[in-house]
Amino acid sequence: MWRGAAVRVLRGGGAGSPRAASGEAAAQLRRRLESELEDIRGAGTWKSERVIASRQGPHLRLAGGGAGAYGAAGRALGLFPRCDARASLSLPAGILNFCANNYLGLSSHPEVIRAAVEALEKFGAGLSSVRFICGTQSIHKDLEEKIARFHQREDAILYASCFDANAGIFEALLTPEDAVLSDELNHASIIDGIRLCKANKYRYKHMDMQDLEAKLQDAQKHRLRLVATDGAFSMDGDIAPLREICQLAQKYDALVFIDECHATGFLGPNGRGTDELLGVMDKVTIINSTLGKALGGAAGGYTTGPKPLIDLLRQRSRPYLFSNSLPPAVVGCASKALDLLLESNAIAQSMAAKTQRFRSKMTAAGFTISGKDHPICPVMLGDARLAAVMAEDMLNRGIYVIGFSYPVVPKGKARIRVQISAVHSDEDIDRCVEAFTEVGRKHGALP
Repeated sequence: MWRGAAVRVLRGGGAGSPRAASGEAAAQLRRRLESELEDIRGAGTWKSERVIASRQGPHLRLAGGGAGAYGAAGRALGLFPRCDARASLSLPAGILNFCANNYLGLSSHPEVIRAAVEALEKFGAGLSSVRFICGTQSIHKDLEEKIARFHQREDAILYASCFDANAGIFEALLTPEDAVLSDELNHASIIDGIRLCKANKYRYKHMDMQDLEAKLQDAQKHRLRLVATDGAFSMDGDIAPLREICQLAQKYDALVFIDECHATGFLGPNGRGTDELLGVMDKVTIINSTLGKALGGAAGGYTTGPKPLIDLLRQRSRPYLFSNSLPPAVVGCASKALDLLLESNAIAQSMAAKTQRFRSKMTAAGFTISGKDHPICPVMLGDARLAAVMAEDMLNRGIYVIGFSYPVVPKGKARIRVQISAVHSDEDIDRCVEAFTEVGRKHGALP
């Protein structure tokens, strides 16, 4: 009898068997997930992903396309009830791309691609291991040295992403005796990284130096104080007041940490970031940034700063200790991108004029552009429906841009975020402005 019951259990027979129980649990999970997904669709915040059938660059070819980047959200809002796969037939063959973080156009640069191929052929596809076991090659060490030299810091450490770098630093550095003071609009990865640490947590109002000073005064009771901020904020395109932050840090004996993902490579005279732009390179202690935007656009992130800190991260930073080393091809891409920036500041300098051209022309047309002097150019519209329908119409005119609304940005702050690249031509920028003007008038965003 016992043997027969055991056989039935192993075979999954019987209503009380583990398989039956797990089947019901899986069904319950599916129902719950489908309900949550339907809520996302109903809220109009569904994120569709376009499939690109070409290299990343200022001009793209899209594969398929369906109802567009906002089709699902648009249908949920009742904006595009007739959108279906046939809509792709009406899309232009060539799309102008104004929504990528490919700030310097290096993701398709021939020298960057060649460096990746050479690294792949010489060092293989990957290390199959974490760094401290058997996962460090000479190219990893060379790239870390190059990153430190570029930022004029003592040392650097590579991660699989800057999200990992932000997840790994606060927990390793800060203890319950310490305090971290974070801008309320910092990137999600900074917020998540701070949640992992046991330090005392303060959140100051966005770029509000009076609030930061008040919280620094309160944090004086703690051993170490670390002010954490994005150098450039990705949603609004505004730049942290680093001079004032560093002055307060000096006054209250605090350290400064900046995330430079949307600054490295193109802000400042030599593209070294917001600390170079604002003349405080010697006052910022720690920099985290990415290889996945301006520096080749592939993947990877890093921390650069004092050598003892980097040494500590190699010993205690969990995302570093328990993640495979960056693939050699990715390292090759980033290394060549840094070579190009170290050789000349021409690419970085080209960004300022292109950014100014777009911002001034859009402002003259009647649009409100958030931020200042940054290639992230949010076209502020306020209404989520308007942002969705305008972005869809822009795509129909061959301009690929992305709309953002709550909960990605606060309610009433919906916008279409435009991102300028060094490889956009003046004609590309003018065509984008013309399309915005046409679509804005069509939908009442302009008179």
